[in-house]
Amino acid sequence: MVQIDCTKAYIKAKEKGTSFFLYYLYRALKAVNQIEEFHYRILNNEVVVHDQVNVSTTINRANGTFGFGYFDYHTNENIFIANAQKAIQEVQNTEGLIPSKPGNSEIHFSAIPWIDFSSLSHARSFTFADSAPKISVGKVTEKDGVKTMPVAVHVHHGLADGYHVGQFVEKFQTLMNES
Repeated sequence: MVQIDCTKAYIKAKEKGTSFFLYYLYRALKAVNQIEEFHYRILNNEVVVHDQVNVSTTINRANGTFGFGYFDYHTNENIFIANAQKAIQEVQNTEGLIPSKPGNSEIHFSAIPWIDFSSLSHARSFTFADSAPKISVGKVTEKDGVKTMPVAVHVHHGLADGYHVGQFVEKFQTLMNES
């Protein structure tokens, strides 16, 4: 788990009138797409490399349940956010889960904005070979005018390691600091 400084990103999202969740999700996905090892998946006991990494994320519903939303990465942030908003509406107007399939190009992403965690174990199914990176973010807290949020990253160690997680954290932080 690492703390990401989200002070500038939070201000920028509010200035733009954009959901902070979609603002940082876009930046996390942009960082992931810049790291080749985050493109690797295992499918039928073979390593495959996807050209683009998309996201599967949990979406809350008004009744207290959640579903999985699938958003394709787009290099244009406005297009990504518009498409994500449509996908969120679809999930919120349905019931049940639609889990991703092994080997797909998604990362698994969870936002837990109620908890300022210091460690996290990512949920996964051991009934199939799950090689998708998993990223979770927690509650934004503020101390001395600096907003931070915890970020936990889990990778399949046959495909990526701590060096690549470090690359992600560095790129994500850089993107969160852009004005």
